[in-house]
Amino acid sequence: MTHELRQRWDARYRNATPQAAAAAEVLRDNLHLLPARGSALDLASGLGGNAQLLARHGLATEAWDLSPVAIDALNAFAGREALSLKGVVRDVVAEPPAAGSFDVIVVSRFLERSLCQHLEQALRPGGLLFYQTFTRLKVQGLGPANPEFLLGQGELLRLFPHLDPVVYREERDLGDHRRGFRDQALLVALRPERANDGAAPGF
Repeated sequence: MTHELRQRWDARYRNATPQAAAAAEVLRDNLHLLPARGSALDLASGLGGNAQLLARHGLATEAWDLSPVAIDALNAFAGREALSLKGVVRDVVAEPPAAGSFDVIVVSRFLERSLCQHLEQALRPGGLLFYQTFTRLKVQGLGPANPEFLLGQGELLRLFPHLDPVVYREERDLGDHRRGFRDQALLVALRPERANDGAAPGF
């Protein structure tokens, strides 16, 4: 399965360029929350739109993805741009980040529920998670068809019970469906300096 997935993503990225890769809204709109220094991970990075923004902010950044085509292109681009960015070919499900290894982790348009606990633990105390992906409620028809890769209502908050929510957005099907942030949820969450007592997340 991993080989088939790699081939599929390689084919998708073969004619694309990192220059055209955009960072997710969860990172772009909340850039002011990033620390001035530290280490960051763009997980399941693709061509590294998030990673590029993190590196330009001044963070020592890694980008992990299954596709060698995407990572090779990103590393070449980072070299030309003199970015503090290292792309790594890695199966992030089989090899999640180690505990306490990053100050910032960004995940966009990727959902693997078994990774969530690892992501919590991979953040250093005071670290931030930026997460954005698709929901099952489709107002504008965005996102994959497979419900396994789609969030239930409010699920993104529940997936990270030991982090403190800082920003959360999920507009559902309210109001004018032609406008707004639809078919996705986003979360910025903080790993407390001390261990969370296990209480339900809330603002």
